[in-house]
Amino acid sequence: MAKTLIRNMWYVAGWSEEFLPGRLVGQTIVGLPIVLWRVDGGAGEVTALDGRCCHKRMPLASGKLLPDGTLECAYHGLCFNAEGKCVKIPTQPNSPIPTRAKVRPYPVVEQDGLVWVWMGDASPGESRPPRVPEMKSAGWECIHQPNSTVEANYLLLIENLLDISHFYPLHDGNIGDEAHSEIPVEFDFTSIDGNRSIKCIRQAKNYHHPPYLADFFGYDVVDRYHTHAMISPGIVRVDLRCAPPGQLGTAAERGYILTHMITPIDEASHNWRIGVTCKADHRWLGDPSISAARRVATQFPAVVAQDLWALVEQQRMFDVGDERYPGEMHLRSDAALLKAREIVRDLVAAESKAAATV
Repeated sequence: MAKTLIRNMWYVAGWSEEFLPGRLVGQTIVGLPIVLWRVDGGAGEVTALDGRCCHKRMPLASGKLLPDGTLECAYHGLCFNAEGKCVKIPTQPNSPIPTRAKVRPYPVVEQDGLVWVWMGDASPGESRPPRVPEMKSAGWECIHQPNSTVEANYLLLIENLLDISHFYPLHDGNIGDEAHSEIPVEFDFTSIDGNRSIKCIRQAKNYHHPPYLADFFGYDVVDRYHTHAMISPGIVRVDLRCAPPGQLGTAAERGYILTHMITPIDEASHNWRIGVTCKADHRWLGDPSISAARRVATQFPAVVAQDLWALVEQQRMFDVGDERYPGEMHLRSDAALLKAREIVRDLVAAESKAAATV
């Protein structure tokens, strides 16, 4: 697989609640180690710094936060403030601190219950992370699925989410069936929040819902509007709306929004977070004491497990190499994933070109 890591991009470093008072969070995003923490005793904004000490390369996430709010390196005790400037060197208490004693800060935006970090060398300028307002809206309930670390290239997950023709056979018996493969797909290649984006649209009438979806929403036969959209390489949004035939857009309509946050670690692994969101007043018909969002979130890990298996198996085959094999054979339904590859390829090329001119 060609190089896929893009640094001039906003990525999700975690849910807001992952950044607790007094706790350092170490991560690797697009091959770069970073350390994050919540400043002002845990009540303030999240800061993100280069995760490697400028002195002897010690991981700063192995250090500790001091009462004055600085980060102390675990190896030689150099202390860094929230802007990455070294403010103390214990072995040189009476000497000026060298100007090189600093680590790089990264831009951070916290919104919609997510902490985003910009990993690029270039400034984000006016670029902002995509909005997902329903995840913090009073009219919606959002359940956070456990974070999955996937031993596969992140682009394979984007392709998986755009290429839902795999619902049969991979998800046969839960969210898919063979009839799903016959639903025609439309593509919209546009721009969302300043990013080149991709939307797959599937509309069906008098469709017999697979078992999980019939369970989630209480309808066996539906009209359905179903979209999968890559807003940027860091986030894919799935919107499913269904109702008894002829009732889409009425009070009978039910559905979910699945927000997939995709954070590359390196070329062969990534973190995958999912927010399951339903209307706050929608209940599971099997037991009205349980919300629709909670029912979906409880059942959905079985679906995710099937995707995780497929992604890792695909990565194993990529690792074999292509020397003895012809190129991939593509289907009409592959238009979206091929566009995703094109977008990633163009973004990587643009970064490489910019770096070569510096």
